[in-house]
Parts: sequence; structure tokens; C-alpha cells
Amino acid sequence: MADFIELFFILYTCLNLCVLGVFAYDKIQARKNAWRVSETLLLILAAIAPFGALVAMYLFRHKTQKVKFWLVPVFAVLHLTLMIYTLGYS
Repeated sequence: MADFIELFFILYTCLNLCVLGVFAYDKIQARKNAWRVSETLLLILAAIAPFGALVAMYLFRHKTQKVKFWLVPVFAVLHLTLMIYTLGYS
């Protein structure tokens, strides 16, 4: 079971880093007035890996004023709650 938990956290961290990269890419594209990642895709990615999205939002000051992106901290709390709950039963 410990190996599974370790693998999960490694993959989860990689996923969050990838989402951080997508948010960074979108910010770069926004500065260049170039093709952007859709807000729907950014929110879906944030729901899957909210910590990367949250770090990117504040690190790059990207999407912090958009009301629908206020869901990202909610996603992060939900993920944290689920992880604590799950680890409590392992």
C-alpha cells in the first residue's frame, strides 16, 4: 500500500506541474496576443490538478480576477480533503 501511495503522489505532483505549465503557456500567449488555451480547458485541468493551477494563478497573476476561476481554491480544498480522508482509511 505504501508503494501505491508513493506512486500516486509522484504522479499527482507531475500532473500538477503540467497544469502549472499550461497556465504559464496561456499567460505567455496572452502577452503575445496569440492563440490561447480555452478557459473551459483551464478549469477542467484545474479541477484535476488544482495545486498547479493555484500556484500558477498567483505566481503569474493569471486569471485571478475572473470570477469563475475562484473555483480553483475550492477544487484545491476538495482535493486536500479527499486526500486526508483517504489516507485516514489506508
